[in-house]
Amino acid sequence: MDTGIAAINEQVKEASAFAYRLREQIGTVIVGQRYLVDRLLVGLLTGGHILLEGVPGLAKTLSVKTLAQAIAANFRRIQFTPDLLPADLIGTMIYSPRDGSFTTRKGPIFAQIVLADEINRAPAKVQSALLEAMQEHQVTIGDETHPLPDPFLVLATQNPIEQEGTYPLPEAQVDRFMLKLRIGYPSREEERQILDRMAVTRNHQRVSTVVTTDEILRTRALVDQIYIDDKIKDYVVNIVFATREPQAYQLDLGPLIEYGASPRATLYLTLAAKAHAFLQGRGYVTPQDVKSIGPDVLRHRVIVSYEAEAEEVDADEVVRRVFEGVPVP
Repeated sequence: MDTGIAAINEQVKEASAFAYRLREQIGTVIVGQRYLVDRLLVGLLTGGHILLEGVPGLAKTLSVKTLAQAIAANFRRIQFTPDLLPADLIGTMIYSPRDGSFTTRKGPIFAQIVLADEINRAPAKVQSALLEAMQEHQVTIGDETHPLPDPFLVLATQNPIEQEGTYPLPEAQVDRFMLKLRIGYPSREEERQILDRMAVTRNHQRVSTVVTTDEILRTRALVDQIYIDDKIKDYVVNIVFATREPQAYQLDLGPLIEYGASPRATLYLTLAAKAHAFLQGRGYVTPQDVKSIGPDVLRHRVIVSYEAEAEEVDADEVVRRVFEGVPVP
């Protein structure tokens, strides 16, 4: 390891200590869910938005709210419903009859951490308004464009078991999310801890601020400096290309894949691997970082064919086979 990488490694070891403080503080309220908390930190460190999929009652909202309190960030929760309007999300112009002028009333999107609850219940116009905010980090109200705060992170949830009254998210919008997480049930031991801690009429637990948003923004600059070898860059590109041209990598997946991952997957997989390495206290990326974060980056970008659905093969299984089949550097 040359001196440049060694210097970055030392900086990362020192700077990544806040991740342990954050996990510990969030753990005072949330039992388990280490996977969810770590992926939320990846989103924070890279500015990538996250789509959470899981049945109700798995502490998705509580985890996001607790994280916002622990980093002293402005937090807003928006409940998406079929009758929601774009103005309910981004704000509107209010007319004053007294002097005939218009004033801007900003909507709940003007927060640093925004939880879009049940995003697939909102109609296309609302989803489009959210899309501009996610992609451009700005919203347009009337003829004025307003920048959003920094950091700005959208965490959206959707319920996989209830489809009545929902609007499926278009692929173009789903692709804007850096990660799609599938949240599962807690273990038996964790559920017993949840019972002991939460089965009260009023929860008095308070979360202390252990890191500021300014520290998060400074840390992003360090994440950008994390070393990634050319061989690992080639590995990332090979993984993404294997979802588009599996036959070129001797993978028998062609009939199962309708569309492969977009170039945005290559960028997000690299960024997420760097953030994952940072959270492990390393100043360099290993193939294991790519493998660990890869399914969360790719599962919503690989569209399976009707043949795959007939064989009950989902995107997660396709991604697993891709990682098994592409040689690791």
